[in-house]
Amino acid sequence: MKISNLLLMVISNNTTFFIISILFTIFISIILKKWNSSVRNNKPFPPGPKSWPIIGCFPQIILKNKNALTHRIHKTMEEMNAEIACIRLGNFHVIPVTSPELACEFLKIQDSTFSSRHVCMSASIASNGYLTSIFLPIGDQWMKMKKILTSHVLSPKSFQWLRSKRDEEADHLHRFIYNQCSNQLVINLRKVTRYHCGNVIRNMIFSKRSLFGIIEQEEEIDALFTLLQYVFSFSISDYLPWLSVFDLDGHKAIIKKAYATATKHIDIEVDHRIQIWKDGNKSLEEDILDVLIMLKDKNGNPLMNVKEIKAQIFELLTATVDNPSNAVEWVLAEMLNQPMLMQKAIEELNIVVGINRWVQESDLSRLA
Repeated sequence: MKISNLLLMVISNNTTFFIISILFTIFISIILKKWNSSVRNNKPFPPGPKSWPIIGCFPQIILKNKNALTHRIHKTMEEMNAEIACIRLGNFHVIPVTSPELACEFLKIQDSTFSSRHVCMSASIASNGYLTSIFLPIGDQWMKMKKILTSHVLSPKSFQWLRSKRDEEADHLHRFIYNQCSNQLVINLRKVTRYHCGNVIRNMIFSKRSLFGIIEQEEEIDALFTLLQYVFSFSISDYLPWLSVFDLDGHKAIIKKAYATATKHIDIEVDHRIQIWKDGNKSLEEDILDVLIMLKDKNGNPLMNVKEIKAQIFELLTATVDNPSNAVEWVLAEMLNQPMLMQKAIEELNIVVGINRWVQESDLSRLA
């Protein structure tokens, strides 16, 4: 037999095998799709708007309503007069609920079923590839980071250990407000509270109020809040992944830029501290960064690698700068709108704390 004929036979056999494989794959896919459909028919989804193939309910939810996505979904549920709904966005089923009873069912009774997290572009960037605790889908890495945080960072013992750093920042804040008021100067509440929250967590992590100058500090705070603004915002590529290459809404570029700005000084500080420990120039743990660097596994090796330490430090910074500052701004705004609340708060402070000393952290448990 000629070599050319032999090659033709081999190619023909491979082609036949390839075609059969494709047909078999298509057949199995059809069977699985029908099986999934029958299962879904036995356990129907909550009511919801009719969905289109591939794109789901995007035409009804997105194109007909220019408000934020959560407002659009609430509007749709109001029109349906439903406390639970199923809205398909791409290939994902979003199940919103509006009643406390159903919320308890999801968040308490069925927590183990619904507690995992949806993988999305913004979370991947903010967690440096899902290395941290907040954005991670449940798994081994999530369990590892959760155990580290609960045992070594957020435990009552650790919280008490770092109290002197919080007291130091509280004294700085008291003096600043006192000086501003004494000189009859205006206080930019939003800026002051955001800077204070940043200084507190930096002191607890790095034993420093700031890692850089005033201009760089402003850039970091702005970058953190930009990231927080976009990290949970709606991005169509999270539901239609094949569109991610286009960055249609521009969120990916914004988040990457904010992340790079916010982490450039953090990375330098972490690398410097790790080198200090390696060189034997440090022997006493003084802050959260020291604790994370010195954690060991059962074999005596570092429990966290450098990327995990940097990512977790960044997550701690991001998680602590907005909620306290937003709460203070909201509370004071309400007190200005309702002077009786302001007067009641002043009277309580005079009784519990007195007028001859600053408020201390130990006073908080005795305040309403």
